[in-house]
Amino acid sequence: MGSKKAYWIYQIVGWSVYFLSDLANNLAFLTFNFDEFNRIIGSIVVNVAAGVAMTHIFRVIFKRYHWIKLPVTQLVLRSIGVVGLITFVLAAINIPIGSEFINTEKMNWAIRDISYIINYGKPVLIWVLIYVFYAYATERRNAEVERVKLEASMKETEAKVLRAQMNPHFVFNALNSIRALITEDPKKASNGITQLSNLLRSSLITHRRTTVSLKEELKTIEDYLSLEKIRYEDRLQSKFDIAPNTLSIQVPPMMLQTLVENAIKHGVQKALRWGFIEIKTLIENNHLAIIIRNTGQLEDNKNKRNSTGFGIENTKRRLHLLYGNRFKFNIHQEDKLTVRAEIWIPLDQPKES
Repeated sequence: MGSKKAYWIYQIVGWSVYFLSDLANNLAFLTFNFDEFNRIIGSIVVNVAAGVAMTHIFRVIFKRYHWIKLPVTQLVLRSIGVVGLITFVLAAINIPIGSEFINTEKMNWAIRDISYIINYGKPVLIWVLIYVFYAYATERRNAEVERVKLEASMKETEAKVLRAQMNPHFVFNALNSIRALITEDPKKASNGITQLSNLLRSSLITHRRTTVSLKEELKTIEDYLSLEKIRYEDRLQSKFDIAPNTLSIQVPPMMLQTLVENAIKHGVQKALRWGFIEIKTLIENNHLAIIIRNTGQLEDNKNKRNSTGFGIENTKRRLHLLYGNRFKFNIHQEDKLTVRAEIWIPLDQPKES
């Protein structure tokens, strides 16, 4: 049932029940005979119509002029004024009608009028209170829904920005390395162009996908390392120890590429002779564990604002956006010349999107 249809049903039924119960409560005062039954039904119809019409006008004004946005004091004062106005109108309608059916000689006119005001003020007050509280609750619920939508939108925007942050210097260096190979080793240069195009394609895909399979991510890493090996040649060595049952697990796209890029830039690149990168995956305690070891030394605290720190913070934010507090990320100095990074991702995670 739609909200508008329900509103009108509640309006008509509510006012009808009230006036019928009011009629039953005043049977002792009635002087009519059965020939006047139609007139009594007519008076009930008039009362129901008046109650529905007056409260509906209040509802229209309340919504059109956004009374729910008013300060509490103004809202209370205006609501009291509305209750008084509607009560006065209903009493004014019913005093002449009631005098035809009720023996007014049994009561003082002042008492009669006050009783009418009290009698019709109660349902109007209850109606206004219910409506205002309902409107307030609806406003709060809608505001909460909008807040959640806004947060989700902001998170998605942030995630897209973080996924898109591929280091442009790497692209320029890769192009320069490929250019140098064109005359020396055309076949190797051709392979380099293919690998670079694959890497750029993967970077573009990250705008549209929240996660990719670990197999796809490792292919991106292989292309990336192949391009870097054009620059570093034998100075860069890599090793993969991948558990087959981990290949289909979803991971954030380009996440490992960011960590591997940092490992090369701040580890292998600074090594005097050669450097290595090892990537290992396994499933343990219902988590995917990704372990990256590389030649290098962690920067001290005063240098954490450099690109190494940025890459790590980028990774942490992306993991938090996807998994909340259910992931683990740790990076530490394993020994004097080796840095070890560990990522633990829950297996009950968001599906590929």
